[in-house]
Amino acid sequence: MSLRRTALLFALLAVAGSLAACGRRGPPITPYEAALEKRAEAEKRGEELPPAPEPPQADKPFILDGLID
Repeated sequence: MSLRRTALLFALLAVAGSLAACGRRGPPITPYEAALEKRAEAEKRGEELPPAPEPPQADKPFILDGLID
């Protein structure tokens, strides 16, 4: 491959990578929070309510947690 084709390929990969990184802005939403939001929206609209979500269990410590603190 010539240098020009290599540069073009690299530029295309960079553009594709930056577009793939696009997503929803803000902190991640847990499944529990999403279920609560869905339930609240259904209640506002007067639709049938989905089943109530179970609250998440307490976080259990793991032996490798100290590595990511």
